[in-house]
Amino acid sequence: MFSSIYQGKKVLVTGNTGFKGSWLTVWLLSLGADVYGLSDGVPSDPAMFDVLDLRHRITYFERDVSDLDAVKSVVDEVQPDFIFHLAAQPIVRTSYVDPVATLKINILGTAHILEAARQANRPCNIVMITSDKAYDNVEWVWGYRETDRLGGKDPYSASKGAAELVIKTYYHSYFKLPESKVRVVSVRAGNVVGGGDWAANRLVPDCFRQWGIGRSVEIREPEATRPWQHVMEALGGYLRLGQQLHERPELNGESYNFGPNMEENFSVRALLEALRNHWEFDSIEEPVHYVENKSFHEAGLLKLNCDKALFDLKWRTILSIDELARLTASWYFHFYRNPNCDMFALTRDQLEEYTLLAAERHAVWTDAVSK
Repeated sequence: MFSSIYQGKKVLVTGNTGFKGSWLTVWLLSLGADVYGLSDGVPSDPAMFDVLDLRHRITYFERDVSDLDAVKSVVDEVQPDFIFHLAAQPIVRTSYVDPVATLKINILGTAHILEAARQANRPCNIVMITSDKAYDNVEWVWGYRETDRLGGKDPYSASKGAAELVIKTYYHSYFKLPESKVRVVSVRAGNVVGGGDWAANRLVPDCFRQWGIGRSVEIREPEATRPWQHVMEALGGYLRLGQQLHERPELNGESYNFGPNMEENFSVRALLEALRNHWEFDSIEEPVHYVENKSFHEAGLLKLNCDKALFDLKWRTILSIDELARLTASWYFHFYRNPNCDMFALTRDQLEEYTLLAAERHAVWTDAVSK
């Protein structure tokens, strides 16, 4: 996979204790990478990082990306070949409660990673993960392209739009120069789901937290539409981009959307129905109650145009919504209903199943087809 580019390489994952960071860590380990993590702690209880005992499978630095000296010390010690920057405050509702902390982590944290790499100035490929919320979402019916306007109405969107501007500044001011040994790209992913997410105020974790203990869940904005994708789909895109950035210097400074085809956007209600079909309910008569959201602004419609990733990287999603739901529900079902299950092994099994499906469906990063 990925032309074995990560085999034996030193890869630093910031935000490694989070949902996406934990999945990325498992995938990198399976690819033979020497994985290092940087995070300011474990974000939830339970947490996938703890459930999979990842602390003892990698070299982990408990540091805050808001502390430049701490970030520099880690980058100087590790001397990574690749950096995947995921550390962030990722929740829209939390950004309303604590906007300053959100802005600090998401903007300064971004700058600190780039500054540490700039000062080190050794060969390094950096994939900066922001969000589809980085766009100024006016809820039009076509998908946002990488050249569309950034920013948004809520503090979270503002922080992600600003992070993109920081990345652009570092590229043009430093990494574009002939003497720079650093290459950087940014990625804007759609809403990811999958087993192991326990973030507060997020749709899928809220459902399985309640269903796992036999309770129904209250859901706001059932008709809101999002570019849902399984976490493995997005991470496959990130890893493909990291590989291509290493092999193709002309990608330095580019930005990419990662999400499903625009016609495959689904509503909250449609996603929940798919998840329900793969869960065994013992005593709940109605697992979902829909409630009206009046507490804060949240976009009803968001679409991404991912043509650039398809054209430049030959990347696309390959799972149907039913397959996405089955993999997600199965992970949580084993966690809540099978206490003796080896969740690390289960996660690796799901990765293997996904990569086999991807090879069957001619995903180029599987190396099953000509590049």
